[in-house]
Amino acid sequence: MLALTQLVVVLDGTIVTIALPQAQVDLGLTDVQRQWVVTAYALVFGALLLLGGRIADYWGRKRAFLVGMIGFGAASVYGGFAQNAFDLILARGLQGLFAALLAPAALALLTVSFPSGKDRTTAFAVFGAIGGSGAAVGLVLGGALTEFASWRWCLLVNVFFVIAGVIGALIVLKESKAEGDNTYDLWGTLTVSLGLGSLVYGFSLAEEGWGSLGTIGFLALGVVLLAAFVWIETRVAQPLLPLRVVLDRIRGGAFLIQAVIGSVLIGATMYLALHLQIVMGMEPLVAGLANVAMTVVILACVPVCARLLPKFGPRPFMIVGPIIVAGGLLLLSGVTVDGGYVTHILPGLVLLGIGLAMIFVPLQNLALTGVEPHDAGAAAATVNSTMQIGGSIGLSVFTVFYANAAAAGLEAGEPQLQAFTNGYSAVFLAAAGAMLIAALIAGFMIRGTKERPLVQQDSEGQDTLVSMH
Repeated sequence: MLALTQLVVVLDGTIVTIALPQAQVDLGLTDVQRQWVVTAYALVFGALLLLGGRIADYWGRKRAFLVGMIGFGAASVYGGFAQNAFDLILARGLQGLFAALLAPAALALLTVSFPSGKDRTTAFAVFGAIGGSGAAVGLVLGGALTEFASWRWCLLVNVFFVIAGVIGALIVLKESKAEGDNTYDLWGTLTVSLGLGSLVYGFSLAEEGWGSLGTIGFLALGVVLLAAFVWIETRVAQPLLPLRVVLDRIRGGAFLIQAVIGSVLIGATMYLALHLQIVMGMEPLVAGLANVAMTVVILACVPVCARLLPKFGPRPFMIVGPIIVAGGLLLLSGVTVDGGYVTHILPGLVLLGIGLAMIFVPLQNLALTGVEPHDAGAAAATVNSTMQIGGSIGLSVFTVFYANAAAAGLEAGEPQLQAFTNGYSAVFLAAAGAMLIAALIAGFMIRGTKERPLVQQDSEGQDTLVSMH
């Protein structure tokens, strides 16, 4: 039931992607508004996740889960009946708001329910695999709903998931919360939310030029606000994000890799969906089904990776996985206007599935290794926040690559579809570069041996061994 929650949260990041062409025509969205339908969800979700995690810790994780579920359903209904761009973008932002309460509560409940042992490894493997495949599942479901019903059902379908989640939570879940003196870090919340928002908005303006006043101004403001956030966190009694959660080398590396994965799943996946529909002429359902190969490969590889993880440890998976994903993206960068699915798309998706499975199995367990129960919600929120913010920034940056390459093609007199294809190819190349950076991060920051222990520092700064079991 908790894994289903993760599926819904990740799924909603992409389910509307496949419906965007029809929603754009129906509501008269501009290209900028089309992008913000995706960005609004990821940005609000990522910016408020830390606060959502602390609310879950202090207020009660089961209670936060239920409120998040119900609010998410209400926002979905609002979006399903949107009459203009403002309604749709606002509804997506509200979905992100309640997802920011729902997601860390679910992951924190999983953390305290499986504190150690083989069951914990299995639980996180299942949780990560389902959440990781949610992006592709969203494309398939969105395609089916758009083609046979309406793009509006890509939002309204959440009501069924919400009903199942609420009923399951009332029956199965037990309340848990952090003990002790709990106060909210309001200044930390304000600075991190505005700082992340400024960064994402600054990157979205980069299409106009990296040297423009708006781009430089918002990026600089974002950096200053995030620096202020770090300063605040070192001085408040109950920080929104205890720096001990992210300063651990292993967890810090896992968070950085999660951000890169988010950029690929949210950013590159959107442009693949556009290529399948606009250039290859696929109907929404067919375009969604075209991504099933990646999901099938992920689900097939996860059990194998879970069995091999105790033998080799997490480090090889976290290095090799991103390299394989980068290889898949390099294959996708070879797309052409007249290229076929089997020859130009499928091989890349298969490699993406293999690499992502290798990453998903150990990733969230690494990100939460050694976290104290009092910080479970904050750590869980950081896991999700890094993915969503990475996706928001990635989508904005990839859009710049796409726009520049497509504009260059049009200026050179190339046909429109060829110019679009140039843009999509540039996005996949940029995403491949990001995944190679993730492999380097894993090589420097994820440590461990074949016998499975991980090295992390204790409260006194001494290295201790923590078993993956």
